[in-house]
Amino acid sequence: MQDVAAYKWRNGLPVEDAERETVVLAAAREQALNAGLRADNAEAFFRVQIEAAKDVQRFWFDRWSRAGSPAEAPDLNAHIRPRLLELGDRILSMLGRTTGHDAVAFAALVQVAGLGDGRRDELFAALRRVSAYESRLAQILDTGTLRVGTTGDYAPFSLAADSADGTFEPVGLDIDLAGDLAQALGVALVLVKTSWPALTGDLLAGRFDVAMSGVSRTLDRARVGNLSVPYYIGGKMPIARCEDRRRFSRLDGIDQPGVRVIVNPGGTNERFVDERLTRAEKVLHGDNRTIFLAILAEEADVMITDSIEVALQARRNPGLCGTMGQTLTYQEKAYLMPVDAPLKAFVDTWLSLRLGDGTVGALLEKHLE
Repeated sequence: MQDVAAYKWRNGLPVEDAERETVVLAAAREQALNAGLRADNAEAFFRVQIEAAKDVQRFWFDRWSRAGSPAEAPDLNAHIRPRLLELGDRILSMLGRTTGHDAVAFAALVQVAGLGDGRRDELFAALRRVSAYESRLAQILDTGTLRVGTTGDYAPFSLAADSADGTFEPVGLDIDLAGDLAQALGVALVLVKTSWPALTGDLLAGRFDVAMSGVSRTLDRARVGNLSVPYYIGGKMPIARCEDRRRFSRLDGIDQPGVRVIVNPGGTNERFVDERLTRAEKVLHGDNRTIFLAILAEEADVMITDSIEVALQARRNPGLCGTMGQTLTYQEKAYLMPVDAPLKAFVDTWLSLRLGDGTVGALLEKHLE
């Protein structure tokens, strides 16, 4: 804070920056939820830190106004703020994870010029009030919000069109079911945009509570999170221009030099190509929403994707056809969650009931039209 004060002093800036404080507190609240912390108490703790920081800055402003001036000051945006952000992340990673805070030890450690005893005691009291939720389900119910991660690039599960104002409004089977799940929980639904390469990282960072986007059940995903009971069973199949159906009716006919296999990066489609094809050329296409148009435009020859997507795209694009009568793999679709037994139990129960009463089947037929 002495460096922050020096920068503000030398640049004629006030100690108070209400706009920046609002940004910091909003970010702290969001990060607290990502970390499984009770957001109100975590925000209160960071609010007291801000007041303590201003106390220290005012101390140095007062000293420099009476005598002397800082000889130099690190740049606030280039040097100081990145360090503060890193420190904030470190604090958040430990908040609510320890018990038995000792007031005497805290007072001995927190000795900063310009920080009074009253503010230090206030900091300690705020620290002690921060706690973690006992489960992710408890967090969802307490905050009244279900955050669903979805890619918006995979019909019929989740598909979003580009918008001029940057809004993210996907539609699909999983979006409808996400709304149903939120209603079953009695909470509001918030859709969080993710991507296939970032899916696992976003899960581990706590950016969403459930991933609902046509997610395949894999052992790799089971290592880092919980997967619900499956709600759709299929497998990988090739899709190509209809005139090439016979050419690509066997996998060894696809895995040939000169055959361009197009793939969306970061998911099970790319993994299949990497593991099963050694001679064909892999063509990466970053937007799964336009990948089938690239085949029609002869920018690629074939794609290996989920059987449900083959059926849908062949229906929507008369020039495209599935090239095999059976799947190359066995695959289950499910919902991906953090490791949290209460949340998994609720989602599994809800999903089993929706499968049993025909809701899932009816919505699937709707989005395959």
